[in-house]
Amino acid sequence: MDLLVQLEGLVRLIAQFVARLAELSAALIVAFAVLEALYFVLRVFWKRDAVPDHRKEDLRLALGRWLAIALEFLLAADIVLTAIAPTWQDIGQLGAVALIRTALNFFLQREFRAQAERRRAHANGEAEAS
Repeated sequence: MDLLVQLEGLVRLIAQFVARLAELSAALIVAFAVLEALYFVLRVFWKRDAVPDHRKEDLRLALGRWLAIALEFLLAADIVLTAIAPTWQDIGQLGAVALIRTALNFFLQREFRAQAERRRAHANGEAEAS
């Protein structure tokens, strides 16, 4: 019986390590995404007329993609922690993160489709003008 208690403690320790690693990964992803976006924004402000509007939209969507990836890591961490010690609060947090991730992905996909349509329309307009 003592072996089972030790094994359970080891499993909890490993799960907590994995969850913390996933949370750290999410934080790093957000940090790098923000730095990348900030770099681009500073370039846009520096050369206001040199950057087309669609590039600004690309930046917004790229940042959204990175945030969605970070949410995936947070969801993984919550799943691991909920698997070893499920409380109603843990389950609620897991559900909230899953809901936010799903909504973010839904709206990002809609934005990607709209952007692709605008680019096709713009390309067709340029082709017809030639």
